[in-house]
Amino acid sequence: MADDMLIPARALFRFEVPCRKRAGGWSEGALLGPEYRLPNLGALEDRLEFADVRAGWNEKGLFFSAAVTGKERTPWCRATKAADSDGLHVWIDTRDTHNVHRATRFCHWFALLPAGGGHLLDEPVAGLMLINRARENPKHVPPQAVKVRGSVKKGGYTVEAFIPAEALTGFDAEEHPKLGFTYAVRDSELGEQAFCCPATLPYAEDPSLWCTLSWSSGDPRQAFASRSPGTG
Repeated sequence: MADDMLIPARALFRFEVPCRKRAGGWSEGALLGPEYRLPNLGALEDRLEFADVRAGWNEKGLFFSAAVTGKERTPWCRATKAADSDGLHVWIDTRDTHNVHRATRFCHWFALLPAGGGHLLDEPVAGLMLINRARENPKHVPPQAVKVRGSVKKGGYTVEAFIPAEALTGFDAEEHPKLGFTYAVRDSELGEQAFCCPATLPYAEDPSLWCTLSWSSGDPRQAFASRSPGTG
């Protein structure tokens, strides 16, 4: 049913999704509990999720995790081809600007992979990717600045990451309590789970198609939607 829609339902709305605050920084153990889970906006188009994606924030930076289930094959991950690899890809605009169609220096794309690094390709990978057609690129992110860990097991994988404030151009949690944001879990076997914009639209390079992630102490599974400009 979803693929038969002339105009995908998510394209008709602009979403604002609360993001719960998390204490501390990078640590051992589970990074984000179930209360940090992001809503399934694809349900508007009868799309089922194959990944549990979560997000959190504090003044030190942003936290993300993804757990993928239902796989029969090992995820395809390569540090040298991170942009095309299986894993969690997140796009962040620290100025939450929705009236431009080309990325600014405040826009970031991070590839967070459960594997693909190291001599045996079994180490997790995190990297800042270049956004196509960007007007400017964000500041350089030093190697190992983004913390990541991953686990590949039968039936799926998990990846967790912490993106520190210093790796995000313009990040100021107090002065700018909202971010432009979207994600995609890309999987060569299961397909693509895109967040607030269908995969048929160029969300990877157009910040106007991203939603808003706003600081909250409430339930991030509650999303607010408004009619997108120009949809009547």
